[in-house]
Amino acid sequence: MGSFIASEFAEPQIRPVFDRPADASNLKKALRTLGGGVSVITAGEGELRSGATVTSATALSVDPPRMLVSLNRSSSTWPVVDRFRHFAVNVIGSQHEALAGRFAGLGGLKGSERYRGAEWTRLASGAPVLEDAVAALDCEVEEAIERHSHVIVIGKVLAIRLGRGSSLLYQNGRYHAVD
Repeated sequence: MGSFIASEFAEPQIRPVFDRPADASNLKKALRTLGGGVSVITAGEGELRSGATVTSATALSVDPPRMLVSLNRSSSTWPVVDRFRHFAVNVIGSQHEALAGRFAGLGGLKGSERYRGAEWTRLASGAPVLEDAVAALDCEVEEAIERHSHVIVIGKVLAIRLGRGSSLLYQNGRYHAVD
């Protein structure tokens, strides 16, 4: 019989290695390496519309259908979502790269100015929906959880619109088309 050596089965020692401090700047750098689908979150009516480009939109549950999005509390979008209690997740394609830039704040456009140059409609909640989105999920706010700099918004999906094309991805500070 072989001899039993306890060290062969011992848990490895975990030694903390700090390459970089766990701060906001380094967290952003790390998360930029993670590719994500690009969506434009829209809310409001008329001149009270606003919206934001995000990679944080995801399904919370498919049964029942619920979406989750994280919005910065200091953004112009969160107060509009909170006021109207609705939002749409507009999944966008490569043809919408300029739109993604506008809703991300490039060019300094704010609120309803970001909607110019695209066709919009409404579904069940009244939130603006991009006519030629790859997909659109129309939601009413079910719950909003404020934590630190952001609000986690859970939306009950009221309507779904499927378009054509492939979604746009964002990674390392650049947009990428998926064919």
